[in-house]
This record gives sequence, structure tokens and C-alpha cells, in this order.
Amino acid sequence: MNKKELSASLAGDVSLGGEIYVHRLGFGAMRLTGEGIWGPPKDRKGALAVLRRAVELDVNFIDTADSYGPHVSEELIAEALFPYPGGLAIATNGGWNRPGLNQWTHDATPSHLRVAVEGSLKRLRLDRIDVYQLHIPDPVVSLEASVETLAQLRNEGKIRLVALSNVTQEHIERARKIVPIVSVQNRYSFADREWDYVVDYCERNGIAFIPWFPLGAGRVAGEVLNRIAQAHHASPTQVAIAWLLRRSPIVLPIPGTSSIAHLEENVAAVSVRLTDDDYEKLSRVPALAASR
Repeated sequence: MNKKELSASLAGDVSLGGEIYVHRLGFGAMRLTGEGIWGPPKDRKGALAVLRRAVELDVNFIDTADSYGPHVSEELIAEALFPYPGGLAIATNGGWNRPGLNQWTHDATPSHLRVAVEGSLKRLRLDRIDVYQLHIPDPVVSLEASVETLAQLRNEGKIRLVALSNVTQEHIERARKIVPIVSVQNRYSFADREWDYVVDYCERNGIAFIPWFPLGAGRVAGEVLNRIAQAHHASPTQVAIAWLLRRSPIVLPIPGTSSIAHLEENVAAVSVRLTDDDYEKLSRVPALAASR
């Protein structure tokens, strides 16, 4: 695929609550911040260029969080892309505090979430956030209290759609009793299948599933991935993304990078066509790794 043919639209579309349709390859903006997801990037112009190039490549779903920086990722998105092009959906997360470098502390209290939403609206220069995700359930705050707050903010017109991150099926079911849940974001890859049952649940219920950390890890995973990548004249990352896209039509990968070259490589993954044998070999990696 040459650069003129690069387009996230070739991945097809996925629905977010039947209200927003986005191409099934998004962009995760976490890596645009400084080292340790803290502070501004070393190359601010480069970070802005990556965001603009993503939109040029028809990426119309960008995932961020107020804790990335903190605040830096959201500010960069607005600086690079505002006024936003039509059809671009921005999803952000709330529920963490960042007291310092490499420090993350839970705070999904209703008061914190209200302040977080207001802050994200201001930084992103939005009147309403397309998709607002509870970043993680807070162990000392009831999930119901957190989700009810997001439902109220939705009713107030500050959030369009509510979503969850880092959750179990039980969490999703409890949240859905309060407000429609349009997407779930969990760690997931061909080599890390802890949340297979959540992907299946989401597929049955028309909920988009957003995997993070798409490469997986471990020696067995690397060996299988490299062999298949070489056969397709593709990169390991491209093959890992291709597996996710084939896993289910509700899967919406959001690979992130601070490099335009890597961004273009990731978007090109939508054209990698795995054979049935390739897909099955990758799918068996967790069992192979466990047996060694």
C-alpha cells in the first residue's frame, strides 16, 4: 500500500451507541506526552504533526484522558485540531489523579468526576464530550455512584455517550442498569486474552470493545508474531492489529505513537489479510505460552 492509499476507513466502521459511527482504527493519544506520561512532549511540534496526520489518514476516533500529562494530551488535541473536522469523535477518560511522575491514584468520586468533566470540556474546547469513559472503578467508591454521576452529566448535555475502561462483565451489567454503555476499553491482544469473555459479551450486546496494549508480550508471542509478519512482509505490530480487527466486528483498536512513520505503519495494518491458519496460530499463543 502506498501512502496515497493509506486510510483508516478501509477498516470499516463500528457503532458507538447507534449514535456515532467511526472507522475501526482509532488513535490513542497517551504517548504524545512526556516520558512516563508526565509533562509536555520533548517534541511538541512533532506531537501536533502526528495528530494532524492521523486525521489526514481518516482516523476519526481519538482516545485520550485528563490524566495523560496530566492534561497535556487533551491540550495537544485541541491545539492541533480545533476547530475539529466534521465526523471526528473524541473520547476522554476520568477517574485518576496524578500526584507525581509515575504516580496514579484512584478518584472516581462524584465530586472529582464533575470537576474532571468540566476540565476536559475546557481543555478540548468542547461544549459536549462525545464519549466519556470511567477510567477504572474506584475501590473505595461504589461503581453506581460514579456511573450515576456520568449519567447526570449526560442528562445535563455535557457528555453525549458514557463508556467504561478496565472493567469486568459484572461492572458493565451494573452500569447498564443506570445508563447505556457504548464502549468498553480493556487490555487485550492476541497474546493476552484475559478479557475474551468481555469481548464476547460486548459483541452480543452491540457494545464497542477498545483494546489497549495490542502487542501482548512474551517470548512465544514474539516468535509466532515475527514468523507471520515476515510471511506477510508486514511488521509485528501490523499483524497484531490485523488479528484484533478480525477478532470481532465490534473491536476498535487505538494504537498510539509519537511518530508519523509508526502512525502510517499502524494505519496500513488495515490492509493486512491474515489467513485462517495465521489467525488460529496467533489465537493459540496463550495456550502455547502456558505449556512452556
